[in-house]
Amino acid sequence: MEVWHICPYYVIFSECINSFDGFRYKELTQFYLRVLAIIGVLNINDFNIMKLQQIRAISELTNLLYDFLPGSRYSYADQSITFPGCAAKVGVSQLWQGGSKRPAINKLLSGTLELNNAKFCNLIREIIKTAIPYRMGKANPITREEIEEINKKIHEIGFRIKDLVDEEFLKTLPQKESRSVPTEEKKVIDTIELVKDYMDISSMDPQPRGYAFEKFLNKLFVKFQFSPRDAFRIKGEQIDGSFELDGQTYLLEAKWQAKQSAQDELLIFNGKVEGKSSWARGVFISYIGFTDDGLEAFSRGKRTSIIGLNGVDIFFVLEGKISLSDLIKRKARRAVETNEFFVSVHELL
Repeated sequence: MEVWHICPYYVIFSECINSFDGFRYKELTQFYLRVLAIIGVLNINDFNIMKLQQIRAISELTNLLYDFLPGSRYSYADQSITFPGCAAKVGVSQLWQGGSKRPAINKLLSGTLELNNAKFCNLIREIIKTAIPYRMGKANPITREEIEEINKKIHEIGFRIKDLVDEEFLKTLPQKESRSVPTEEKKVIDTIELVKDYMDISSMDPQPRGYAFEKFLNKLFVKFQFSPRDAFRIKGEQIDGSFELDGQTYLLEAKWQAKQSAQDELLIFNGKVEGKSSWARGVFISYIGFTDDGLEAFSRGKRTSIIGLNGVDIFFVLEGKISLSDLIKRKARRAVETNEFFVSVHELL
């Protein structure tokens, strides 16, 4: 039963404590309900006090759900694809205390069960609904065995979620014993490792950061089977690397610096590319992006042989919202059609 339906004074009370973190919210709410029970406003049985069996089941359910979603995400990412994002969708965001992920999940589940058990099943359903495409994008799909274990714990808690026990739904999920990984796929670098590498670069000093960014991009190109080549030098000219896509070879310029890349940098790299064969192409990747003046000046009166990517583009690739090959193909097509060096990924989806 939803506790704010019990007494009109609870609305005022909840407004007073809503600014507290999830733990204090839960403790103060329980105190309030017990006071109401003592003075006879409500029956103590009208709200849920977790039994030992439920406490154990919640703990085990926490472990099962731990890898389904992140507890938080970097600023560019969709914040709804997180545990607190799911809590917000079903109206229990105040029960997410943050901090260490496992205790926070446990507090969210137990708090919802105790204080708003009518939304407990909705919360579990929302977590799984959000996690299915998220895990699929990480090449680690949710299995039938995982959902069946979750169903057992939900039953021990005292609920049954019809959608999750539906046989037609369960048939769509892969089974652990049938998930064999092809030899070639084993060679592909795990996306999770790439995300970690990408986030680690931001904490580095400028000089090692540039080198680490080049190495990260090389691993990213390996993942998408672009046959990358490391940085090389010809006739005193430094090239950060190259890769192949659909039979086309692209030269690479990569920068992770504190300022946006300006027109002069674009002109220099474009000149390097045009100095090669007539069919040469280039990709300029600048984590911070490009200045508006530079983009406008570069696009005036000169054919572009290069396309640009920024940090947001890379985040979208790591999120699985678009493959790197599709992103480059769409940017290349736009460059051919409009001579635009850089187009935001938002315009291409």
